Amino acid sequence: MKKYTIIFLVLLIGYALKAQDWQWQNPLPQGNNLSSGYFLNADTGYLVGDLGTVIKTVNGGATWTMPPCSITDKLTSVFFTDFNTGYAAGYRGFIHKTIDGGSTWDTILNLANSSFSSVLFTDSNAGYAVGCDPSNAIIYKTIDAGTTWTSSLTTTFTCFLSVFFIDPNTGFAVSDDHIGNGIIYKTINAGTTWTYSSTGIYTQLTSVFFTDVNTGYVAGTGGKILKTIDGGTIWDTLSSGTWRPLNSIYFTDANTGYAAGAGIILKTFDAGIIWTPLTTGVDCNFNSVYFPNVNTGYAEGDQGIILKTNDGGTTWSKASNAITHNTFCSVFFTNPNTGYAVGDNRFSYYTHDTVNIVKTIDGGTTWTTLSGGISEKLNSVYFTDADNGYAVGNHGTILKTTNGGTTWSTLSAGDSADLFSVYFTNVNKGYVVGQSGTILKTINGGMTWTVIPSGTSLALNSVYFADNDNGYTVGSYGTTLKTSNGGTSWFALSSGTIDTLFSIRFVDANLGYAVGYHGIIIKTINGGTTWTTLPSGTGDALTSVYFTDADTGYATSYIGNIFKTINGGITWTKQSSETINCLNSVYFTDANTGYVVGQNGTILKTTNGGNVFVEETQSPAVTFSIYPNPTTHRIIIKNNRNIFEETRITILNITGGQIMETTYQNKNLIDLDVSKLVKGIYLVKIQTRTGIESKKLVIE
Repeated sequence: MKKYTIIFLVLLIGYALKAQDWQWQNPLPQGNNLSSGYFLNADTGYLVGDLGTVIKTVNGGATWTMPPCSITDKLTSVFFTDFNTGYAAGYRGFIHKTIDGGSTWDTILNLANSSFSSVLFTDSNAGYAVGCDPSNAIIYKTIDAGTTWTSSLTTTFTCFLSVFFIDPNTGFAVSDDHIGNGIIYKTINAGTTWTYSSTGIYTQLTSVFFTDVNTGYVAGTGGKILKTIDGGTIWDTLSSGTWRPLNSIYFTDANTGYAAGAGIILKTFDAGIIWTPLTTGVDCNFNSVYFPNVNTGYAEGDQGIILKTNDGGTTWSKASNAITHNTFCSVFFTNPNTGYAVGDNRFSYYTHDTVNIVKTIDGGTTWTTLSGGISEKLNSVYFTDADNGYAVGNHGTILKTTNGGTTWSTLSAGDSADLFSVYFTNVNKGYVVGQSGTILKTINGGMTWTVIPSGTSLALNSVYFADNDNGYTVGSYGTTLKTSNGGTSWFALSSGTIDTLFSIRFVDANLGYAVGYHGIIIKTINGGTTWTTLPSGTGDALTSVYFTDADTGYATSYIGNIFKTINGGITWTKQSSETINCLNSVYFTDANTGYVVGQNGTILKTTNGGNVFVEETQSPAVTFSIYPNPTTHRIIIKNNRNIFEETRITILNITGGQIMETTYQNKNLIDLDVSKLVKGIYLVKIQTRTGIESKKLVIE
């Protein structure tokens, strides 16, 4: 299908669009946790995970593609019945289906207040999905390739986590009871009835696999691996040699099997008698292991990590790529191509990964590691020119480079407080703020630092100067301080909030913004004399703010959201960040090109201000109408073809930000309340299984 960028005016002629706002730069192909994998052969496979992540390879993991789709909930399991037809199940009771090899996905089940953990098909039509609702463990079944699903079992246990069928009739589902004992359900009549047995072992069972009708294995928490040789009547505990939770078990033949879990992959050559830890080079939480043949296998897990073996697990290579998985706290660019990110090197899944400074010289296409010579967490980075830069961090850490980051020297601050933010007004004069109201100032490029009284013992999280004399710092409990004499003295401002503020930025001498806890955004138009609270539309803790001009600004959040305003903060729209990782810092090099960094090595980039429209499909015929249009309060969306299926209505604003989304079942006449929309032009995207239509909507 042809893809190309189009401007908003073209929207109005009926193209169906999907916003693609920010793209991954690290890790690659993406950095969300991966939950499940399925491979049709050694080359072609799919992985799914958090935030509706679906990635595909057709060349054995050498490259991965991320087909655009509208799935936003966590996906926990994926299964394909042929090269075109596949299913993905996950949170909120969703099951999605593709019939074109993953290019597009349709929702075929939405079981409210439920969640699915595993999906499996025994042939092209018969399939099972297991999981739980708020009170019960549940099993659902389809016999028509997912068109309809019926309850196969509801039982008052916690949650089924895995399902496996030996043949079309004989299957198993595993879980644990309410006191933590592993339980197993078995069917011998294709799910018509299920029989219950308790293993008597204190473990949550997470994965089940059978090598023949009698021999099967289950894995679980506490390193537990159980085996049966009588079709599940009796289960014996095997010695796994580990106490770590195991999330997935897979056998390639009667004797050779693998179990993967928290920082470990085990292998057995003798049907489970002995399990040996394999050397992977990483220490991450593996959620799934899958072998399409005896030699080729894949393991995937948290932070988007993908490993591959071509020799039955003797050696593993990375099928994903990351400069680091350490958390980044701050990003800064000295020109459109050269940028730096700093962060924390203490909580890495990767063994001996001590990276806490990285640099790009090609606009983020590639990043290289720099040696700061220190293991402390770095919270902020700032450069005065192409060569001279500073990074500050915990325990009074201040680093300086005079050669564009090639080498860094440690400066003596005379203070051991954690330092959170650094800003320079020129090559010599700079400021650092931090824990316990710390304010430091240098007038000689960091050679010496002076402690400036702040008048507070509360943490100061961010410092920014609007000009050489006027500077601001914000921190805990809404603390906002200002200096009008180049930092010699500071006085308190009334911010109007008691929420902790994490970031402040000024557009000019008078216009400034600060963001913090509970989605707080405050604005001043008079140099901080008064502040106005803006409606952010979110309760997220906002971590960083950046404005490219008086009207256009961005804010990042603790839960992976990016918000944008184009009217000076009057309204904010959420952009598609494609991650739920905490985002700590945002920086733009021009009106369109921006970067965001955060948890687990996340680096995202946009080259269009976070908004682009991509043609997804063109409706073969106009089937929907909207009236009245223009409107003020309500609209009617009418289907002229009289079909009965799921209809998803999405309303986007003129910049591509999603304003609202609602799904309807079997309704040809939809009455939609739009009274909360502000005056302006919107795009109404109407999606069914047969296609997507887009309509212009005018709110008066």
